[in-house]
Amino acid sequence: MEHENPHLIDLDQPLPGYRKFLSCWLWRADDLTFIVDPGPMSTIGHLIAELEARGVTCLDYVLVTHIHLDHSGGAAEVLAAFPDARLVCHESGVAHLVSPDKLWAGSQRVLGKVAPVYGKPAPVPAERLASFAEVLARGIKVIPTPGHAPHHMSFVFGDVLFAGEVAGTRCPLPDGRRYLRPATPPRFFLDDALSSIDRLLALDPMPTRFAFAHYGMDGDPRGWLLAAREQLVRWVDTIRSLIAQSRDGLEQRLFDTLVSIDPLYGSWPALDGDIQQRERHFLRNTLDGMLGYIDAARKLEDRGNP
Repeated sequence: MEHENPHLIDLDQPLPGYRKFLSCWLWRADDLTFIVDPGPMSTIGHLIAELEARGVTCLDYVLVTHIHLDHSGGAAEVLAAFPDARLVCHESGVAHLVSPDKLWAGSQRVLGKVAPVYGKPAPVPAERLASFAEVLARGIKVIPTPGHAPHHMSFVFGDVLFAGEVAGTRCPLPDGRRYLRPATPPRFFLDDALSSIDRLLALDPMPTRFAFAHYGMDGDPRGWLLAAREQLVRWVDTIRSLIAQSRDGLEQRLFDTLVSIDPLYGSWPALDGDIQQRERHFLRNTLDGMLGYIDAARKLEDRGNP
């Protein structure tokens, strides 16, 4: 049986602009069927219905790029619906999926009103976890990429790179232009983000297709990774320059500057209005993450130079 792989399943949320933003990837074949990032609890009923509509009666694996709610929150429900499925995630995320109370509390602090929309995650049974060696034996390569979060991983299967949020958030535009924004939550470390990208750039052979968590599929993984690397450095350098002048009105000044100097973020005006609203919200998250990194680096430098 031949199928066009992978399949993208949209997980739209009832929030402004949260369409064509969250997604689950399905790989379906006679000898191996898996999904990447089942998404939040709120859309698990929709995801399971979509899988059934596609004729999926058995899942081998649920691959989780990282444990943030919009990627893993509904994992336990998928495992309940597909009793043979086993879950793969980073070892540092396992405890938070098995006992998700701390994950839920932290998500409420960081996400605010978005957290209850995503929904509270249920515990993942520990016995349903699979090792990296197990999935590697099935041809799925696991690559630690802790730039977006310490528990972030990427996967390669066939010619597809499932890279989660390593390269940030992509929005397809109808005119063919590229839009990309860094995805840097409050605990951000530039060196980890750059080394994660470099680890993927070193893949040999390089996959020919790039499956983004946010959002969609495109070719030229190397080009996207290089662009994301350059963008991260540009944004951190821009913020450093702006705060050297003043922190007043920083978010708006950053936005105005980046729209004019960043060739990828500069496509922002082509986004639909509700997606612009969403992206402005996430600009604040990215700024908070980069500010935290810059301020911590400055304090460390000051300690070394009394």
